[in-house]
Amino acid sequence: MFKLPQLPYAKTALAPFLNEEQMSFHYEKHHKAYIDNLNKFIETDSSLKGKSLEEIVLSSTGGIFNNAAQIWNHTFYWFNIAPQGQGSHPSAALAEAIQRDFNSLDELKAKFVDGGMKTFGSGWIWLCSDAAGKLSLVSTSNAAVPFTNNGPTPLLVADVWEHAYYVDYRNARQKYLETFWNHINWAFVSENYASKKVRDLTKSMI
Repeated sequence: MFKLPQLPYAKTALAPFLNEEQMSFHYEKHHKAYIDNLNKFIETDSSLKGKSLEEIVLSSTGGIFNNAAQIWNHTFYWFNIAPQGQGSHPSAALAEAIQRDFNSLDELKAKFVDGGMKTFGSGWIWLCSDAAGKLSLVSTSNAAVPFTNNGPTPLLVADVWEHAYYVDYRNARQKYLETFWNHINWAFVSENYASKKVRDLTKSMI
């Protein structure tokens, strides 16, 4: 059974990027609901017992996948943002890859925001890395994750479901995405790039 992971900062620490009301609805209502739903599936499906969250994501379909993947996506999202001024900088290796594949950090930001704006409806915009370390942007819809079907490794994500920003930004998704960029936890992103493995988030929820 899984539990709601503890945030690495206070619920008020991201303001004014995300204020407490937005955080309460997103984290304590939406995220928790996915966990509660998955735990109900686990109670009635013995094949899920003892599996890591990543294993459930990779082996399931339908409602089980949707809830498990949304738990993984949201947990990754919370961990990849930080209070302004506390997000560090890209590691030397990551900075070199950004320069090689996007020409500059500013260009990456512009393409990331554009990718988030072009993600239709509910979904996620990801910065990913393949096994060779090449970076790319990946847009996924609804609960989908990049790493199914031997896809790339997630490094960074912004949630573009409206529930992620509507309290603070209403329908101004671009403003939300541009402000998000000032709150990236680059230490977390750099660790993901260095490991070249899908982040193990299960341990934060058991």
